[in-house]
Amino acid sequence: MTFFDSHCHLDEGSWADPTESVIARARAAGVRYLVTIGGNDGVDYARAAVARAETDPEIWATVGIHPCHATLVNDESFAAIEALSSHPKVVAIGESGLDYAWEKEAPREVQVAALRRFTQLARRTRKPLVLHIRDAWDDCRRLFEEEAQGEVVPLVHCFTGTLDDAKAWVALGAYISIPGIVTFKNAGQIPEAAAWVPEDRLLVETDSPWLAPIPFRGRKNEPAYIVHTATRVAELRGVSVEHIARITTENAARLYGVA
Repeated sequence: MTFFDSHCHLDEGSWADPTESVIARARAAGVRYLVTIGGNDGVDYARAAVARAETDPEIWATVGIHPCHATLVNDESFAAIEALSSHPKVVAIGESGLDYAWEKEAPREVQVAALRRFTQLARRTRKPLVLHIRDAWDDCRRLFEEEAQGEVVPLVHCFTGTLDDAKAWVALGAYISIPGIVTFKNAGQIPEAAAWVPEDRLLVETDSPWLAPIPFRGRKNEPAYIVHTATRVAELRGVSVEHIARITTENAARLYGVA
């Protein structure tokens, strides 16, 4: 089986051993392809993701600034991200989005302004937009519709919404990425969404080093663990894990333009 971790953070120092060892374990588990997310706490983070992608022909990067750090988005930082977006190993913009759980650190209006800029960048570059959404499902969808104008393909990463949220985003052409949370007992409606998402819009991810699936919950997550998430998704959909590995790999390759 071959897996594609559609969203992970291959940050040096996240694990007790070198990131190269983490990547080696992923490959041993069948995770051939990875997208490392360069959308967190600023331009240096994005640059590091691109540098990591340059080391391996089957690792790609995204560039952006996370909504929790939206206060860092200014003309200078945005120009730097925009310049990075043309790098041949950069396959998407983000992660960006809205996270109202963090509005004390990044006020809503600041997050909204940042998301507008990154959606516009995705539209100009014709690259997918990786979205982080928490406690802001309706607002994020309305803003995306306004700015994307049907010209941007969204990826709702680490999906934690309701089944209705999944349906609304798929109606906009979105891909839905299922995280390890789907294996938790308190997974909310994520299992329902994972069972419903149309086959050609389904992805899986680790979001490592966070959100390790059962049986690793509470430990540092890593791409090798995506097998457990894919296995749970297969159970929910009544298909084999081999089938989930194949379709999610095909979908991620198509979305990111690396097929």
